[in-house]
Amino acid sequence: MIAQQPSIQQIATVFQEQFGRRPELLVRGPGRINLLGEHTDYNGGLVLPASIDKEIIFAIARRPDSTCRVVAENLNQSHTFSVNELKKSPKGWPNYLMGVVDEIQKLGRKPGGFELVFGGNIPVGAGLSSSAALECGLAFGLNQLYDLNLETLDMVKLCQRAENLFVGVNCGIMDQFASMFGREQSVIQLDCQSLKHQYFPFQSEDYSLILCDSGVKHSLGNSEYNTRREECETGVAILRKYDSGIRSLRDASLELVEAHRDEMPGKVYDRCRYVVQEIQRVREACEYLLGDELAAFGRKMYETHDGLQHQYEVSCPELDFLVDQTRQDDAVLGSRMMGGGFGGCTINIVRRDQADAFVARMTAAYQEAYQIALKCYPVRITNGTSAIQG
Repeated sequence: MIAQQPSIQQIATVFQEQFGRRPELLVRGPGRINLLGEHTDYNGGLVLPASIDKEIIFAIARRPDSTCRVVAENLNQSHTFSVNELKKSPKGWPNYLMGVVDEIQKLGRKPGGFELVFGGNIPVGAGLSSSAALECGLAFGLNQLYDLNLETLDMVKLCQRAENLFVGVNCGIMDQFASMFGREQSVIQLDCQSLKHQYFPFQSEDYSLILCDSGVKHSLGNSEYNTRREECETGVAILRKYDSGIRSLRDASLELVEAHRDEMPGKVYDRCRYVVQEIQRVREACEYLLGDELAAFGRKMYETHDGLQHQYEVSCPELDFLVDQTRQDDAVLGSRMMGGGFGGCTINIVRRDQADAFVARMTAAYQEAYQIALKCYPVRITNGTSAIQG
């Protein structure tokens, strides 16, 4: 949804040009990565996201009426609506903003109109959650401007509901949580069942995080995502017959899954086994972070990719190729596909002094294999959604 990087000053200048005044508030809404814990969120499990320095910048000011005038700087598009009349737009992106206003109003808060310019550098289609960044940035800005007294978790939940209900995308809560709660040089272990969270250190002078964007998105992604959810639910229903306390795969042990393997139809056993193992991987990986054992953490990333490829079956040849290129690379500690699957990015922990050579090797290999120009993005873990100085 968002493409190139406009500067904070550029966004503020466009605001001045469009609306003839300075913005009252500047906000950054970051995208997110997820280090481990893939497809565990809707199973009540643990995830390990972080907010990053790929972000959307917002320049915003109040209006004395109910009108909202919005300019999407990257897209060279604008949209006007009233807080009293929220109708879905065929342009797509305004719906994320209107959904946030809608959910704030459902909580009994009364934001007025506003003028807004936004733009940023979250790569299009890379799975870094530009939608959550857009929702969280607006919620944060309106909360500040209109003294809505919303807690951070309130904003996370309303942004998720905005995407679920107004936009119509059945996302989990991880993206919005990471965008709001991110902390510099830390990953968040989020319990998707209780929404409790802990921070674990992720800092290294010697290593960088680099995303390799496959540039593909296979069309079976959405239908297969729904199928995976159904397969997990089938597994839960079978296991609940033997333990009434099981509400999701988060509550199941690997021993119980193995004991009832023969009762699980089709691929249900493989799906359940992956999820239960992945939740445990997140726990173990966090212990490695506490011990500053980044190499051991990287090995868990490879285990996750293998599980996503062979047990959960949401990878694709392009992603497998990118991961396989790193397995014998001394510059890389860990690599895996990130996100829903069937395309998007791999995430890699790479020696900082080898980063440029790594990108060159990967780009050449991918071009030769698929005739696709590989895009690589170094990312840095940052704080979550926040006000910024102009």
